Amino acid sequence: MRIIGIDPGIAIVGFGILDKKGSQLLPVQYGSIQTEAGLPVPLRLKQIFEAMQQLLAAYRPQEMAVEKLFFNKNVTTAFTVGQARGVILLAAEMAGLPVYEYTPLQVKQAVTGYGSADKKQIQEMIRILLKLPGVPKPDDVADALGLAITHAQFRTYLSLSEGVQR
Repeated sequence: MRIIGIDPGIAIVGFGILDKKGSQLLPVQYGSIQTEAGLPVPLRLKQIFEAMQQLLAAYRPQEMAVEKLFFNKNVTTAFTVGQARGVILLAAEMAGLPVYEYTPLQVKQAVTGYGSADKKQIQEMIRILLKLPGVPKPDDVADALGLAITHAQFRTYLSLSEGVQR
């Protein structure tokens, strides 16, 4: 199973692609899509959309995990992140990709087993779980990998519970 995790944003979209083979999680590719500050928002959204289409076509993930939006104190930031998230979801839909949403709390619990883990603890655990040489940068990339790990663990749980129900 190939999973892409996405941490949406207007300036930086983090992505992390993993292959889940049995209980193993193998990193395939990770990085970020970045747009230039000062460009008109519609152009930035177009750049994100086109980059997402290229990523999905190149790596052909089977499922997408994306961070569930929560309300931010800065309403303008929340709206622009929501717009970026919208074009990301559109790219997934156009590629026929099912999308699963996870909260930051779910990611913390899945990656560290502790809902109050701080960012550094989560990043270090991602590095360890994926046997990476260092913590992925920028933070958005580590967040995206955390989302992919969370979904991989959720898929394992679903498989186990389906086996029990049969």
